[in-house]
Amino acid sequence: MVSLTSRFIALAALLGAFGGSEVAFAAPTAAADPCVKVAGKTFVPPADALACLKSFPFNETLRQNVLTVVDRVFNFYTFEDYYLNSPPPFQDSTVNIRAQLKRINTTKYATDYDFNHDLFVFTSQLNDGHTRWLPSCYETYQNLLPAPVVTLEENGVEGVFVVPDLTDFIPLLGSNFTDFFKAQNFDWERLAGARVLKIQGQDPYAYAETIAHTQSGNYLDHGVRVNSVFSSYRISGTDFSQRFGDIAGPVFPDLESLTMTVQVVNASRPETVKIPFLASYAGADFTNGADFWANNCAANSDTNGIDFKNAAQVAKLTSDAPLRARKLAKASIVDLSQKVSIGLPSQFEPTVPTVNGSEGVIKSYVLPDGKTGVMFVGSFEPDDFFGFQTDVQSSFADFQSKGVSQLIVDLTNNGGGFVCLGQFLHAFLVGTKSLGTFQNPGFQSTMRANPLAQKIVASDIALGLDDNFSFYTPDNWAFLNDTEMPLTHNYITPASTRTINGQQFVESQRFADVCETGFVVDIPEEPFFAPDKIAIVGNANCASTCAMFSTLMNERHNTTIANFGGMPGTQFEFKGMAGNQVLEWFDIDSEIKTANLKDDPLAPPDLLVNADFRHNWRIAYSFLDETTPIEYHSERSRFRFAYTAETYNNPQNLWTFATSKLFS
Repeated sequence: MVSLTSRFIALAALLGAFGGSEVAFAAPTAAADPCVKVAGKTFVPPADALACLKSFPFNETLRQNVLTVVDRVFNFYTFEDYYLNSPPPFQDSTVNIRAQLKRINTTKYATDYDFNHDLFVFTSQLNDGHTRWLPSCYETYQNLLPAPVVTLEENGVEGVFVVPDLTDFIPLLGSNFTDFFKAQNFDWERLAGARVLKIQGQDPYAYAETIAHTQSGNYLDHGVRVNSVFSSYRISGTDFSQRFGDIAGPVFPDLESLTMTVQVVNASRPETVKIPFLASYAGADFTNGADFWANNCAANSDTNGIDFKNAAQVAKLTSDAPLRARKLAKASIVDLSQKVSIGLPSQFEPTVPTVNGSEGVIKSYVLPDGKTGVMFVGSFEPDDFFGFQTDVQSSFADFQSKGVSQLIVDLTNNGGGFVCLGQFLHAFLVGTKSLGTFQNPGFQSTMRANPLAQKIVASDIALGLDDNFSFYTPDNWAFLNDTEMPLTHNYITPASTRTINGQQFVESQRFADVCETGFVVDIPEEPFFAPDKIAIVGNANCASTCAMFSTLMNERHNTTIANFGGMPGTQFEFKGMAGNQVLEWFDIDSEIKTANLKDDPLAPPDLLVNADFRHNWRIAYSFLDETTPIEYHSERSRFRFAYTAETYNNPQNLWTFATSKLFS
């Protein structure tokens, strides 16, 4: 067995190779390695998981490396100046980003985990799922509570309940999970459907708001974040799944238990129950702390970017993943709960058969009324970019053959994906005749024109690069009249400057996406459905490309949109987070390297740890106010419905209910 001493000596040597100062570590024995205790186990008590994660001491060299990367990538972040005083109703997402980085740079941390946890929480509480520090080392364990909660209406009154399908849902985690609680003599099954009166001593909705404020992140609107704390159905990959929710499935194993006061079904009086968490492991295999660090924490060949002009580097990349997928514009969030994906109990999946084109992230049906079609779009990030388009075409052809006259589009828990697939679905729904009335069917867009970004565009043009090499090259974009930019057009200079919260925000000239060239199916001239016969439903956990799609449908066509769930008596945004494009750390580092600018003093260094610092790279501007990014243009759904015991985990029941309410 490799001791902690060996592990830390190896880490010190690695840091030295990158110019770091020599680090002296204590010399615990192998028996003191807390990672040995949890190695090879899928489920472990949170305290044991946390002991392993906290076994790596704080290191100043790593902090300076990480914060230098984060600080310089923030120079590309489109919304930094907005955060100084976020406009209503998003004012709770207000923070001085540079002040927080300064605080983190001067805070004393005992462990590497404490530093990364602080940085993770700070970026998460920007409530922008496009812009987050994601340390692979410490996203390895997720806490799971054997009592997820949901907000339901019962007898006309809304309240919080332990999910009624608890005894069907929890066993899907396997006997290793349920046997732990059996050994503890904890009867979680009796909690199924219990009304929750308090959580951690608070009103359950107040606790939900606390989690939405401090943990959920991802979504700018507070009401959308509240909805994410509860359990809900979704498509994960290509299968139906049930999400634990942020209360019952937090990212880190920081809590050992959650105390609820509940009224158990058929009980005569309330009782207070201390419910244990169990941590689920989803990282790389390890046998001890040295393995854990090497396999999860140390930078590897996929961590940092490459020079796309270097054929050898590109060949290595494409041996693992299609190059095409790397160079298509994406706007998506990272839902860390996807690491532990549990199926939806099969009895709650739709009973009507699917129509054609339902093998991937889209599931389409005809409801028993024979006239309502449903297209559940689980994601805009399929394995097959072109297959998504043919699936839509196949579904609509089947709808037409079956005489369907109205359509429900379900966007529940859609985290976004490829920008052009959102524009494709919009185009397919409304037809070319409608599109012809718009100068550009997508959004006007800009990127931040910081000095390094201006150098990248200039260098790309000088090198004669095209969109096979870089997202910055002009041929990625079109002028606002839909004409593609020539490779020699420098769209980032002269830049446009405006004042946001007292700061001078410098951005590129405005441009549009070039999407139509990637469409492989014909867009119909006339729409399959009249505008008033299309309705969108979901829980508003609809991010990025999903949010841009729903905003297009709302702003261009006044489509009926209904939210389910949320706080009683509240209205909230129908879109979660709607940035126009995300660049991962790999992407922006590759842009810099491909432009021969890695040695520029403004360029961030390579990361020494395995992590991702993603950022919102482009802005999309609202059609209703072209001075305002669609993130900050408040657009709330026309309808809001409470979930019930019949609809929260039963998509077909929800679609049937929505049909009765949204179509005359």
